[in-house]
Amino acid sequence: MSQEVEIEFKNLLTTQEYNQLAEALFSQAETIEQTNYYFETPSFDLKGNHSALRIRKKNETYTLTLKEPHPDGLLETHDKLSEEAFLSWTSGSPTEAPNVLKQLQEMSVDVSSLTYLGKMTTLRKERPYQDTLIVLDKSMYLDAVDAELELEAASRDHGEKVFKSLLGNYEIPFRETPAKIARFFNQKQ
Repeated sequence: MSQEVEIEFKNLLTTQEYNQLAEALFSQAETIEQTNYYFETPSFDLKGNHSALRIRKKNETYTLTLKEPHPDGLLETHDKLSEEAFLSWTSGSPTEAPNVLKQLQEMSVDVSSLTYLGKMTTLRKERPYQDTLIVLDKSMYLDAVDAELELEAASRDHGEKVFKSLLGNYEIPFRETPAKIARFFNQKQ
C-alpha cells in the first residue's frame, strides 16, 4: 500500500516574514505550483475522524491523498489518478482508488457521499536544511491569500529542535497554524 507517516511543523507568516525568508533561504529555489482539490461528506465524516481528503495536481499529475491521525504525525495514504479519474472525482463520481478507498471503508465513510468543495493553489519553494526539508508556501483560496513555513523531518525531536531554532534565528514568533484544509474550511464558512 502507498502510505507514509508525515512529521511536519508549520508556522503562518506575515508578508514581511515571507519576503525575508524567501530572500535569505529560498532565493535559489524553483517555484512549484500545485493545486489541492478538497472533499468532504455533507455530515463532515472526515472531519469527525480528524482526517482530510484531497487531490493534488502537480506537474500535470494527480494524487489522491487521505490524511489520518498517527501517533508520530499524519498517516498519508495515496493513489495516483488519471486526468479522467480526477474529473470524475471533482464531478461527484469517485472512481477506483484502492488504497484510499480501503482506508475510507475502515472509517465507515460512504464514498458515494463525498463532495468536491473547492481548491487551493499554492506557490511552493523547498530546499534541504539541517537534515530536514523546509518549504515556503504562498496559498490562494476562495478570497484569501496566506503564507507559511513548513519543515518536514524524519523524527519529531530533530524536526522540533530545527524548527524552533529556525524561527528564532529570523525572530519569527511561533503561531498555532491549522492545516491548509482547515484554513480552507474556515474561509469557506
